[in-house]
Amino acid sequence: MIIKNIEAKIKLATFLAWGSFLTAIIIAVTALAFASRQAADARKSIYILAGNIPIMANQTDVAVNRPVEYRADIERFHSLFFSLTPDDKYIDYQLKKAMYLVDESGVQEYNNLKENGYFNSILSSSSVLTLTTDSISLDLNRKYFRYYGKLKIDRRSSTVIRSLITEGYLKDIPRSDNNPHGVLICGWKTLENKDLQDVQKNTL
Repeated sequence: MIIKNIEAKIKLATFLAWGSFLTAIIIAVTALAFASRQAADARKSIYILAGNIPIMANQTDVAVNRPVEYRADIERFHSLFFSLTPDDKYIDYQLKKAMYLVDESGVQEYNNLKENGYFNSILSSSSVLTLTTDSISLDLNRKYFRYYGKLKIDRRSSTVIRSLITEGYLKDIPRSDNNPHGVLICGWKTLENKDLQDVQKNTL
């Protein structure tokens, strides 16, 4: 009888020991998972100081903002390439910045315009070119875009409004100071660049 009681107590002690051990493991794993999730959530939060008051700004998924960045990059490139003033240094500065956003197709377009005297005509006629974006069509699956805009050419003798339509593809690249969105425009070409209005100025 005594032996049976001892065996029962040993079994109970063994069961309690294993039960405590397994419970400790479960608690440790649960605590580790909770701490890991809390740390991941904390990394998604950024605090901005407004004066002495910290304001929390939540980090968003890159994929959510990517279409917005694509459109911003396309608009920035076209503005740099087409919005020009009759200043050779300014033109060089604008186009140098634009070339960071496009592949060799942009360089080819620049060379063609230069050979045709496009930039010299801006200087000689004292033209001020201002590009306004109408819309940008995006196909995210193909990373294809089509840009629609109006180009205003303000000369001494007239003001010309042109319809500008271009197309190209987008390639994700590492971000840099010269390409903060990390987007490279590829296979870029002009589909339409025609006059819509030509208003003569009174030069008297």
